[in-house]
Order: sequence, then C-alpha cells, then structure tokens
Amino acid sequence: MKSIRVSIVGGSGYTGGELLRILLGHPFVEVVQVTSERYAGKFVQSVHPNLRRLSSLQFVSSEGLEMCDLLFLCLPHGVSMKRMDVYRKMASRIIDLSGDFRLKNQEDYETWYGHEHSHPELLKEFVYGIPEIHREDMRSAHLISSAGCLATSAILAMYPLFREGVVEERVVVDAKVGSSATGNKPSLATHHAERSRTVRSYAPSMHRHTAEMEQELSVEEGGPVVSFSPHAIELVRGILSTCHLFLKRKMTEKEIWQIYRKYYGDEPFIRLVKEKMGVYRYPEPKILVGSNFCDIGFEVDPRSNRLIVMAAIDNLMKGAAGQAVQAMNIMIGCDERTGLEFPGLHPV
Repeated sequence: MKSIRVSIVGGSGYTGGELLRILLGHPFVEVVQVTSERYAGKFVQSVHPNLRRLSSLQFVSSEGLEMCDLLFLCLPHGVSMKRMDVYRKMASRIIDLSGDFRLKNQEDYETWYGHEHSHPELLKEFVYGIPEIHREDMRSAHLISSAGCLATSAILAMYPLFREGVVEERVVVDAKVGSSATGNKPSLATHHAERSRTVRSYAPSMHRHTAEMEQELSVEEGGPVVSFSPHAIELVRGILSTCHLFLKRKMTEKEIWQIYRKYYGDEPFIRLVKEKMGVYRYPEPKILVGSNFCDIGFEVDPRSNRLIVMAAIDNLMKGAAGQAVQAMNIMIGCDERTGLEFPGLHPV
C-alpha cells in the first residue's frame, strides 16, 4: 500500500503529541509538517520529549502549511470552523479533533457551545468519528469529526442497549476523568496545588459532550435525555464512565451479554469485561494507558431493575488521537488496527 502524506495542525498539545507518536511508527504514513504558532522553528522533541531521536521535524507556523493528503486538526474549539475553507484547500481529507463539527444541528451549537456555527452547511458532510458506529460512512468520507473523549466512553457503553430498545429513555452518566483531558495550557484548576488529591465536580449539568451522547444514542426522533456529570480526579490519563440505565423488562446477565456480543463481538478495540472475581473484574482506566481499547462491563441491580454499565478508556487514545488514527486507517483502506496494537501496561 502506498504511503500518504499527513500533517498535524496544532501539534504542540497532548493530543497532537500522541498523534505524532503513533504516526511516526505507522507503516503507511509520512508526517510532513506539524504546526505550532508558539513553538515555530523548534524541534518537536523540545515539546514532546518522549519523541527524542524519533523525529527531526520542526514545528512550523500555520502560514507555512503546505498541501498534503490528509490533515489532522488539533485546535481549540471554534478555530477549525473559521478556517475550514483554508484547510480544505490544503488536503482532500480532514480529521478534526475539536468539537466544531460533531453536532448535526446548528442550533445545538448555540445551546451547548454558546455561539453560532460559522459553517453550518458543512455539518452534514462530517462523519461523526466513532468507528464502531460509523465505520461504513468513514470508508468513503473526506471529512471526519472525531468524537469527544467523555462522549466516546459513554456512547460506546450504551449504544447497543438503545439500538436494541431494552432500556428506558432516562440515563444518568457519572464520569471520572484525568487531568490531561484539559490540555496542556495551565490554569488555576490544573495547577498542582489545586488539582492534587481532588475529586472535583466541574460541570454537573450542561456539559457539551451531553449533546453528542443524545445525538448518537437517538434511535428515533426525541431520543434519550442524558443527565451527565463529569468529575476531575487525581489521574493523568483515563476516563471511567458509569452509566445508570433502567431496563424495560427483567433481563438476565446472559441476555445482556448477548446484546453486547452482537454489536461488539468482532470489534478490534472493544473488550467486554466479565470476570467475576479479582481487582480488575470491572473496567479500569489504569491498565489502558497508551492503548486504543475501550473496556466495557456491567452489573444488574435486581432490586431496582437498574443496569449499571461501566466503560474505561485512555482519554488521549480512544478518546482522541488513537480513535482519530483508527478513523484514518478506515479512510485510507488499511487494517484499522495499524499503528494501534499497543496493549497498555501493567503495573503502571
């Protein structure tokens, strides 16, 4: 298979660094440029020290961006949409890792992001970037909007249940997320003295990833109402989403496992966790660090007919860079596992 020429726009952040790490070892990719306004002219290893001796690339400014086959956009929310006309002239394929094109309804941007969308005509052209749900659309896509990290874990946890119509339309999602999800721009909230030893609720309602969950879990018009509350915890990488759903009828564990195996049995990056004993009998972000896996497990509360589904991911991998590379692999027609085989570490 012929290699493609790829560039990363906004490559000095954590997600950009993870993308670069993966792509430098990808057999069908040549990374030609990585942009950063702040670090233009500096070697990428000065910002991403884990890449020492792996690349001689230097950051360039966005003004020096050249044409390539595919662009990854790792920019703050609101930036991609304003410059999309420029980026589409630079590459025939684009994967945007911001939230600018995740929602199909332009009115939702005013509700969840607090601003109007500058290119609403493109919203229908972007494929939402969870491969397990939109793989077929990705095969012919030229524009992909990579899913949010918190949204990815919750959607993958609940998607089969809504597709099968076995749960009620009310959902409560409680998520714990590591500090890298806030990016590498420091603030008071991420300052060590403030973040250390914390379990902090920072958006108990109206978190913008809620909109992605409701959009992707909707089987028919109206769809579920998701009550979502994330918490910042003392962890660098990782998300654990605990989803509380209510079954429409009594179901056995075997029936629920059969639903998950129907949708995910052949998925290369979803692992169903069903051990009955041991410390890791439920999904655990710790053992997923650096991997593109999503581990999913569940438990039934027979007293209330509540189904508790847990999903764990590395927010920088399956929640960002890894999932974006998985989508790229599908786009270019190679095995979607390429470059993403790392299984995670234990202990860590």
